Amino acid sequence: MAETTSLTDPPVLSARVAPRTESGRLGSRSTVLSPLGDKALGFRDTIFRFYRVVASAQRVVGSLTSTCDTLPVARKVTDEQTTSQTEREVGKAIPFEGGTADHRLRGSVWEVFWVFLRMGLTSFGGPAAHLGYFRGELVQRRRWLSDSDYADLVALGQFLPGPASSQVGFGLGLFRAGPFGAIAAFLAFTLPSAVLMVAFAYGASAFQGVVGSGIIRGLTIVAVAIVAQAVWGMARTLTPDPARASIAVIAALGVLLLAGSMGQIIALLVGACAGLIFCRAGAGAVTEMIRFPVSRVAGWICLSLFVILLVVLPPLAAATKWGAIDLFDAFYRAGALVFGGGHVVLPLLQAGVMDTGWVSPDQFLTGYSAAQALPGPLFTFAAYLGTLSTVGPGGIAGATLALTGVFLPGLLLLIGVIPFWNAFRLRAWAQALMRGANAAVVGVLAAALYDPVFTTAITGPAPFVLALICFVLLITWRTPAWAVVAVGAAGGIALTFLPGGVL
Repeated sequence: MAETTSLTDPPVLSARVAPRTESGRLGSRSTVLSPLGDKALGFRDTIFRFYRVVASAQRVVGSLTSTCDTLPVARKVTDEQTTSQTEREVGKAIPFEGGTADHRLRGSVWEVFWVFLRMGLTSFGGPAAHLGYFRGELVQRRRWLSDSDYADLVALGQFLPGPASSQVGFGLGLFRAGPFGAIAAFLAFTLPSAVLMVAFAYGASAFQGVVGSGIIRGLTIVAVAIVAQAVWGMARTLTPDPARASIAVIAALGVLLLAGSMGQIIALLVGACAGLIFCRAGAGAVTEMIRFPVSRVAGWICLSLFVILLVVLPPLAAATKWGAIDLFDAFYRAGALVFGGGHVVLPLLQAGVMDTGWVSPDQFLTGYSAAQALPGPLFTFAAYLGTLSTVGPGGIAGATLALTGVFLPGLLLLIGVIPFWNAFRLRAWAQALMRGANAAVVGVLAAALYDPVFTTAITGPAPFVLALICFVLLITWRTPAWAVVAVGAAGGIALTFLPGGVL
């Protein structure tokens, strides 16, 4: 028996089903098939009667107060056989360990906004670190949902294209306070770094002279170390066996041979198909997912809007020749096709805005490095690019278009898939497909590490040594990204005073 606390803080019990009769129902003690004997059965009945009283008391308290939703109420998942009224009463009264939470709105929009704003100002370290911050603050400290429910939401974010940590944050806000809570969570977590990236874009032109150019040079070199760290970490997680490692290598070679976004798309499609063939082994058991206030109709609307924008925007941009549509289309396609989030968006944005000449390679890598030193989602790099882009309105309007474009597809997909996710992810072929696609993501990012990151930043022995130092700081010493960026900027200034031969 679990230790009891209070009526508004019910105990957690494991979801064990009481012994059953030969007919399959929970019957009297005389017909129960149990080796425990009458004493154990009597003890069990006493426990169920106790929690039935607790359940009744909770309903009385809930009718007298307006705070009846202090904790998520979980369902006990059993087989298809019927359960007794006593068990149903207990299921209403207590959350069962390992169960899944029913949807109930429990918090206010303002609560969600302020919690996520604080995390948006302090969450350094990239998408993986953000997921750790969310778990520590919202699962362990505030107990908005259970660990298993949080893991389900993270799995969904990893499965979909788009920024995984932002999608998880959006989903947490949706679960806590409904649609407006989801919007509040997204804005609060995204705005701090977006505003800082726009400010950096406006101030980048001020980096003139020896010191300014040295800082920019150092930031481009730091980008080599940061992307290399991302490739290293993702390869260890997503390519743990020869089959997936081979998919990653083939994807990298394909992207290098077939330049542009088309090569990246083909690499992801080929990787997914290869996963269906070679990655079916090892499919793990999955559980039922947390419920959200999203209907199937709303899901179909969001999925349809996602597809319509993806199909219509390119010909519309070509027909109108309007820079704003061109800009929005480039960032929308990047957000719609990026699997893995975070650093994986780099090659897609490179193809959309750098290869087309909208920003220079130095501007691109400088902004990418600066984004590593800021809290919040890495996708706010789009605000920097939209501000500086020579296509579109530029400035704050360009930043707004770019941000909306890069985040919108991932959020539309999250809302659209939530009502159908459970049935899909139980299928072994779907899990195999995503294993192959994720392995191809590693190859795509490795290709981007070589070109343009390495080829642009490493022009001699000294920059290579500085990049290696930054990489060791990240991998071996686990130095925070913002500190490594500071080291790189200082190293870039030092490089300006070295003889030209080592640069």
